[in-house]
Amino acid sequence: MKYVNAKDVLPPEVLREVQKYSGGALIYVPKKEADRIGWGQLNGAKAHVAGRNRSIITAYHNGTSVIQLMKQHCLSEASIRKIIYNKASLDKEA
Repeated sequence: MKYVNAKDVLPPEVLREVQKYSGGALIYVPKKEADRIGWGQLNGAKAHVAGRNRSIITAYHNGTSVIQLMKQHCLSEASIRKIIYNKASLDKEA
């Protein structure tokens, strides 16, 4: 994220109002909710994790043990079980 001087982007009256509250401190102004990109959507991480989770669920239903899945995917037992049970609860809702 690039640093931008507020006096270069804010109207003078808004700058004076911000100065009343910030006192010269560095502040972060987040994007509007509508402009935000969800986690992993830009770099493909979300799709990768979803694919991995589908693979884990399929392997589990085909008889692969939780221990084997832990070793294959370098995940804890709790993580593997969350993936398996979360998918099972989603299937019940559908």
